[in-house]
This record gives sequence, C-alpha cells and structure tokens, in this order.
Amino acid sequence: MSLADLTFTHWRSLDRTAAGRIAQEAAEQAGGRVVLLDTVDHLGGPLHRVRIERGGREFALVPGGPVRLGFDPDGWTPTPAQVADFEESRAEGYGYELPLKEYLAEVLSPVRTATPATVLMAVEDETLTEPADAMAQVLAARGLRMPSADEWEHACGAGAGTLFRWGDECPLDEPSYGGGGGVRHEPNAFGLHIAYDSYATELSADRTAVHGGDGGEAVCGGYGALLSWLPLATAQRNPSTAEFVYGPDGEGMGEEFSTRLVLSLR
Repeated sequence: MSLADLTFTHWRSLDRTAAGRIAQEAAEQAGGRVVLLDTVDHLGGPLHRVRIERGGREFALVPGGPVRLGFDPDGWTPTPAQVADFEESRAEGYGYELPLKEYLAEVLSPVRTATPATVLMAVEDETLTEPADAMAQVLAARGLRMPSADEWEHACGAGAGTLFRWGDECPLDEPSYGGGGGVRHEPNAFGLHIAYDSYATELSADRTAVHGGDGGEAVCGGYGALLSWLPLATAQRNPSTAEFVYGPDGEGMGEEFSTRLVLSLR
C-alpha cells in the first residue's frame, strides 16, 4: 500500500510500532526526520500524531481516504447564548436577515464524502510571498503545493463533524483573534495550529473559498460574538472574503493572506 492511499480509518487501527514505521517511511519520502510521534484520545479512541521536520519547517501527517466533510445545521442544536447573540446581530442590521441555521447553510460547506490522499501538511500556515494566483507555481518549484478545500477541511476537523474543530460551542466571552491561550490555539487532533485567529485568511486551491478566518471583517465590523467566531468553523468557506481576495480589491495584498503548505506522498 502506498502512503498516499493510507486511510484515516486504517491509521486509527494501527499500534504505535506500526505507526512509527509509517512515520519513518513518510519522513524518508519527504527528505526529513520524525520529530514527534505521540498518541492522543480523539473521537473516543487513540489517534497517533506525527510531525516531520523538513527544511526547518514542521509538517504533520494527515491520513486521508473516504471521510465525511461539511456540516448539517439541521442536525445541530445551538446553545441559548449562541441563538441570543446571533439574534442580536440580526436586530442590529448587519445584513444577516436569515435565521441562524439558514445562515449557516449559506456559508458552510454541505455534508458530503470526499477521498483526500494522505499528505504531509505544514503545522503552521505561511504568508504568501506572491499574489494568490501565482503561488501554485512558486510552491511547485519547492516541491510543495496548496491544499484543496477538502484537504484543508479534513485536516482541520480530523473527522470530528462538529461546528468547530474542538466542538459545537465557542467561548463567546473571549476574543476570536490575537495571541494568548484558549481552545483556538490548542493543536488539533493531527497536531496542526489551525483555525486559530479570525483575522487570518488561509487560501486553498479553491478560488471560491478561504479558510480559518475572514481577515477580521466580523470583528472590525462589530457584528457580534458568534459571527466573530464562525469564520473559524471547520466547514466555513467565508465566501464574501474569498470574493474580495480574488477580486480587484485583493490584488497586491498577497502578504495579507497565507496558505498551508502540502507535501504529497506516494
């Protein structure tokens, strides 16, 4: 079996010794070295996490295969505080006329099954050095690429299926941006520092979506606490931000955006 065909389900069935062998093989393919192999509890069972250092940057192993992506608002029960905060935003006239679940259906990707390959993905996002449309060629010269939207979403949620990578709730009394601690800065199940700042704007290969933040639009606009946290939702595609990034107003602003480097495995 090639590493690219390794499935998330099979990866979760491996013992630590077998996981270590795969980690070493991935490191050899990447021309790097294994710097971490640990095991965490995830979705009621053990999940091995691997970090590989290559060229001074750390990558996490993200097993793929058939996975469920997207979010079903009808299957989600918001807390009273989430509903109240959203209704306050609607009442203040920020253009969010739809009820909460209908709004989520507009901005989150739908439930579906995808089959991403197993890859190495950078633990930290990297600021663009060229305009968004030129980054694919720049990264290819380094043996890297941008993730697809499905790859980004799977890497963020790690099969959780919840609104955010850590669960269905968010700390409405805390900021969704900046440094410090809090749930948004904790490594996710694969060990990635991802969806951690609503001011971030991570690009994928999908021009209709950006991920992990909205560039601070909701915070700066004073839209409300829940609307400031929702850009960090795993399935959030931030369509209005994507339209800005790839439109005329986004030209020349490459340094304001980032992407998460991907190294394909074979």
